[in-house]
Amino acid sequence: MRTVPQGSFRLAQVAGIDLYFHWSWFLFAGYEISRRRSSYSSLTWNIAEYLGLFLIVLLHEFGHALACRQVGGTADRIVLWPLGGVAYVSPPQRPGATLWSIAAGPLVNVALLPVLIFLSGVSGTLGGAAAMPDAHQLAQSLLFLNRWLLILNLLPIYPLDGGQILRSLLWFALGRARSLMATVIVGFVGVAGMILLAVLTRSAWFGIIAAFILMNCWGGLRQAQALARRAKLPRREGFACPSCNAAPLVARIWICDRCQTRFDPFETRALCPGCGVRHEKTACPECGGSYPFSEWFAPALVNSRHT
Repeated sequence: MRTVPQGSFRLAQVAGIDLYFHWSWFLFAGYEISRRRSSYSSLTWNIAEYLGLFLIVLLHEFGHALACRQVGGTADRIVLWPLGGVAYVSPPQRPGATLWSIAAGPLVNVALLPVLIFLSGVSGTLGGAAAMPDAHQLAQSLLFLNRWLLILNLLPIYPLDGGQILRSLLWFALGRARSLMATVIVGFVGVAGMILLAVLTRSAWFGIIAAFILMNCWGGLRQAQALARRAKLPRREGFACPSCNAAPLVARIWICDRCQTRFDPFETRALCPGCGVRHEKTACPECGGSYPFSEWFAPALVNSRHT
């Protein structure tokens, strides 16, 4: 899994998931709170609004993380930064598992809609809007922010949730590499549109989002090219990853963590030819999981060993 960005610090752990904040999150929070100071009669309400946004984003990311765990993946970190949050999820490399892990985040925002609509309606009835204008404004603002986050995340632009949902759906028909390539191409078109929007509205915020998407699309393009090259390599028969069911490559791409020798554990039965150490677990290049060598035998081979 990816490492936590530098400048992030651990705040707490919830349900076995470490919650990190990037230092820039606090700068952005201070800027946004002061910028919207005129929206309320007291700064306390501005702080409450930003904390409400923080809670919405956090619940969204927990949706990703818990869904990923539900399908047998790994999810142990969430990082909050100015552009929102990032759940470090590693679902099994299957389209269905990936689709559920990604779709669960926006579904949290969908579930929050009726709650926030109810609160906004209650705060505006029976003279509430006049008697408690700050509370009514807070409810309306949180409803707007939740809707905006839902719409933004569902845009079919990689690496937004909508783009990754599109990739997961295409994965069923096109395969892992080609689905990512198609989604990245759509993402580049989305970047062009986002840049045009930033220019027309003179919005630095849209410009920052466009730059973020562009960097991730470029990384996705390189990953898709690497996956396409890997798909053409020969696979070793009789073995399969216990998690993603992918057959291992016939290649010496595994590195011994003791002597740094490159070797093929399926050729040597997990024994390093450099230092003679037998490795307890073998990592899968496809999904990143590590499993005992004895679990790598394909079902057909296992059945033949027991008959």
